Amino acid sequence: MDFQERLQRAVERGQQARDTRSREAAEKALSEEESRSLHSEYRLELSDRIGTCLEQLVDQFPGFQLESIVGDEGWGSVVVRDDIALGESGKPANLYSRMQILIRPFSEGRLVELVAKATIRNREVFNRSRYQMLGQVDVESFSENIDLWVLEYAEKFAATE
Repeated sequence: MDFQERLQRAVERGQQARDTRSREAAEKALSEEESRSLHSEYRLELSDRIGTCLEQLVDQFPGFQLESIVGDEGWGSVVVRDDIALGESGKPANLYSRMQILIRPFSEGRLVELVAKATIRNREVFNRSRYQMLGQVDVESFSENIDLWVLEYAEKFAATE
């Protein structure tokens, strides 16, 4: 084989490598779009569950206000309540209670992450998170976590009233 043939084959191999890289990049972009779509599907389903559970909490304890969260920190809901109580010195004290549950935005890690923060009468009672890889998400177990966290908060809040 002379140099001209070897040169021609080297050029062909280079073009094939370039084409392979282009195809792989296109497949990766497609899987990125599919991942975003799947995350969005889970996010919608779970944020609906969060809203439903926290709405029932508001119905149980008058004074709480329910707000939806949609933004950079995620999607979900929060319930907030401010109470005033007389302190030991007889001065009024503001008592702040809040429970926030949300689904974090899509990230390169391709996770579905559920985050909950709870405060009762100015004291943090828990700060939790749960996550699963996007391809392994069990929506039912996430829904059970949402239920359990709201029930735990309700029990602790009722114990302080």
